Amino acid sequence: MLAENKILAAKNESNENIFLTPRLANRHGLVAGATGTGKTVTLRVLAESFSDMGVPVFMADVKGDLASMADAGEDSDSMRERIQSMGLDELGFSYSPYPVTLWDIFGQKGIQLRTTISEMGPLLLARLMDLNDLQSDILAIAFKIADDQNLLLYDTKDLKAILNYISENHKDFEADYGKMSPTSIAAIVRAVVSLEIAGGETFFGETALNVMDWFTVDSSGRGQINILDSESLINNGKMYSTFLLWLLSELFERLPEVGDMEKPKMVFFFDEAHLLFNDAPKALVEKVEQVVKLIRSKGVGVYFCTQNPRDIPDGVLAQLGNRIQHALHAYTPTDQKAVKAAAESFRVNPSFNTYDTIMALGTGEAVVSFLEENGAPGMAEKVHILPPRSRLGSIDSTRRDALIKGSLLYSKYAEAVDPDSAYEFLMRMGLEKQAKEQEEKAVAKKAETNSKATKRAVKSVGNTVAGTIGREVGKNAMSGMGSFGKRLGGNAGASIARGLFSTLFKL
Repeated sequence: MLAENKILAAKNESNENIFLTPRLANRHGLVAGATGTGKTVTLRVLAESFSDMGVPVFMADVKGDLASMADAGEDSDSMRERIQSMGLDELGFSYSPYPVTLWDIFGQKGIQLRTTISEMGPLLLARLMDLNDLQSDILAIAFKIADDQNLLLYDTKDLKAILNYISENHKDFEADYGKMSPTSIAAIVRAVVSLEIAGGETFFGETALNVMDWFTVDSSGRGQINILDSESLINNGKMYSTFLLWLLSELFERLPEVGDMEKPKMVFFFDEAHLLFNDAPKALVEKVEQVVKLIRSKGVGVYFCTQNPRDIPDGVLAQLGNRIQHALHAYTPTDQKAVKAAAESFRVNPSFNTYDTIMALGTGEAVVSFLEENGAPGMAEKVHILPPRSRLGSIDSTRRDALIKGSLLYSKYAEAVDPDSAYEFLMRMGLEKQAKEQEEKAVAKKAETNSKATKRAVKSVGNTVAGTIGREVGKNAMSGMGSFGKRLGGNAGASIARGLFSTLFKL
């Protein structure tokens, strides 16, 4: 909730307010802790507070219980006790619904969220399809060829079309792009088919998401909370993390530089963040680090949520200035090292031992360190996270359907569009080539038929002429020379006939 124009996130052991300064919220953050320690509630409280400030929010709903933020919270004995013990009544705490837009890349539990093959790009697609280095290079070249030939890649059939086109004409491309084995290209095509089976035919295409549609507020000035249903998506860790990274990249590419602002333009919560870095190639990790480092200058705050801080690479972790650490458990020496590393990342508070405190935290408790006004890390504080104002739990299908179809964006993205693109262009080109080849074959066949007819006619004329001449010569010789003349005339006639036939066959 908001108090003193700041985000009131928690209360410390002395019941003092612990604030997150809006001006420093785009310095990013980390919410970590073991399963069941209260990370999801913490995300809710932060998201609600940003929305109250008029800041749009993106969240991934991994457990299926964030859509209920659209409904006001419900009072209970435990909630009332918590509110009173933290003195929240005096600060004007009240239950409240929030403006929520539901999204789903499968189009089942939210508005259909799509992107295009071109917008996803070869680097993220290669990770999504688990390609090796050689196949990744060929995929990047395929994108280059498509760009050079002005071929638009919207959906998976466009990608398959350009790959098959390159395979069939690979020798024509070798001089400019290098050798590309049809075998390697066929392996990429198979990976595309696997992607289609996993849902690629649904979430690649038009109408693609325009992330600027997320920068909206409701009639009371509260920022829209965009929730991506990820219950099914999380089963494919690479697809989940790659899609969220694409969203983050879209924000980075589309937004202008704004410098320091009084509050963020948007806050992006990346739940189950460890999936982003599992088996991630170095190039991808470097891209994430670059995006996180630079996107704050565009007014976007990124908050990674994961079980253990060690799940985040050091280069990225160093960019996360606001930290909320829920309980960690150490059952092995490796776990103990992880807890120690987490404790050492906080500025020391002489009033307690950070390591022991993290190990002993209860549900809803945390060790936090928010950036101070001068940008320096705040001293570690043991705190109790505030309760959320929206309703906890899940929603039924009727309520979900009403939220989906009640959104102003539903009609914009509900129906898929199949514009003219690489597939259609290459299909037309193939049909034109086929028609030309058939025409050339027909012309050649006709010429061959005419040639054979000419030869038969010439041969027939030659036979007639040769026979006539031979008979006349034979008659004259026999009448003038007797039997010897007959023999001589017959031989001469035969020689002349062979000579004539030979000449005629050469014509």
